[in-house]
Amino acid sequence: MVLSRFWLAIFISSIVFVVFSLFSGNSYTIDYVLNGKKDDPILISEKYLNQVPAFVKDSIEKAPEQTIVVNKVDANPDTTYVYKSKTVKIYSGVQKSDGLLPTCKNSLLDLIIPLIAYLAFFCGIMELLIISGAAEKLAQKLGPVFGKIFPSLPKNHESISYMTMNFAANFLGLDSAATPFGLKAMQSLQELNPEKDKASDPQIMFMCLHAAGLTLIPTSIIGYRAAENAANPADVMLPCIITSFIGTIAAFLIVGIRQKINFKSASLVVGLVSLIAAIVGLLFYVNTLDLIGKNFFTSNLSGLLLVLIIAFTLVFAFVKEKKFVEKDTTIFDTFVTGANNGLKTGVTIFPYVMGMLVAISFFRNSGLFEIISNGISFIFSNIGVSKQITDSLPVAMLRPFSSGGSRGFMIDSMRNFGPDSFTGRLSCIFQCSAETTFYVIAVYFGSIKVKNTRYVLSTMLLVDLICVITAILVASWFF
Repeated sequence: MVLSRFWLAIFISSIVFVVFSLFSGNSYTIDYVLNGKKDDPILISEKYLNQVPAFVKDSIEKAPEQTIVVNKVDANPDTTYVYKSKTVKIYSGVQKSDGLLPTCKNSLLDLIIPLIAYLAFFCGIMELLIISGAAEKLAQKLGPVFGKIFPSLPKNHESISYMTMNFAANFLGLDSAATPFGLKAMQSLQELNPEKDKASDPQIMFMCLHAAGLTLIPTSIIGYRAAENAANPADVMLPCIITSFIGTIAAFLIVGIRQKINFKSASLVVGLVSLIAAIVGLLFYVNTLDLIGKNFFTSNLSGLLLVLIIAFTLVFAFVKEKKFVEKDTTIFDTFVTGANNGLKTGVTIFPYVMGMLVAISFFRNSGLFEIISNGISFIFSNIGVSKQITDSLPVAMLRPFSSGGSRGFMIDSMRNFGPDSFTGRLSCIFQCSAETTFYVIAVYFGSIKVKNTRYVLSTMLLVDLICVITAILVASWFF
């Protein structure tokens, strides 16, 4: 219900703002909101040739293709004059996001189709884990810890293995693998849910822990920093781990208090201490490596572990082939069955994803998000917050809405302020330490058709805020 109202609020407010801007003269056209593409110049006016400044008129008549660019400054959008069909079209600024119609198209071509492919493959792998009995064995091993975090789950339930695989993929920065495992976990938890249109306690806990985004190897962030020629691309690795870990603990405590979880459980303490020990051990090892060694380690660990998981699944399935025969199937047919289920899931979630992305696109292109963002930055700057911090806030503000949009701001901040600047590094930590909250809720709950998400949205946004504050403190400490 909350998500639905929020979706309506940003959509309707954006439409009202666009219409008001058009009729008040602040905008010349609204076509870009509907049909424009990201980074396209925005048409702000159209005049006859004799109405433009004299120097523009003289220059544009002599310019090749009768197009000139005025005030070309790399840090700011250019103003472009194009003389065509007896009028001069004036463009200034660039579009923040694809328009409504291109977003509908791209959400299918650029997002859903690749996601369906990932879902098909990893759901096929998950089906092999189920039939071979590997998922059951994993659930038995982790049952004592998960039983305390999810007290309403039956002992050794299959969802435990799915959630484990999802968390593991998130730890390693394997987004393409994390989503299929997470969707499978939500579907498995939905089978236990007595109220099918209302989120259950285990689903809420899983979603909030997933959204906290505990990351051990921020592979993509390191890659972007390397592409921008950072002196040490991996220098944000430890701040990212600390920030995401604190966010995860915060999510667990907030949801755990509401669900009255016993935090004094011995198995829970052992599991938490083991996780902290693993993180500390990893950090100690990475700190012993030189720059090339760190880059090699961080770029290969995630991929290597994913390959090993796939290899283990296939070998285990081969060893337990009798179980497939008992079910009158083969290993490959089982994989195909799982892949087919993944494809169906992808088709199911498409309307939810498309609807959310279109609303967010409209919100950004309307200019309303920019006004809110600038207003918040202005308030922070006037209460004494460093400009280095306020310059990176757009990444933190956009991250819950759009991973691509916040990534664009992150790259832009590294290019404008430098990848080794405080602003550039803080932007990277923001990008790494939070999740695309609205997209994740739409995808995960859309896949099981849950309408009432209860307190998931408010909790996830609170965790996002905690991650932002923690990122600022950690970045200030390190850099």
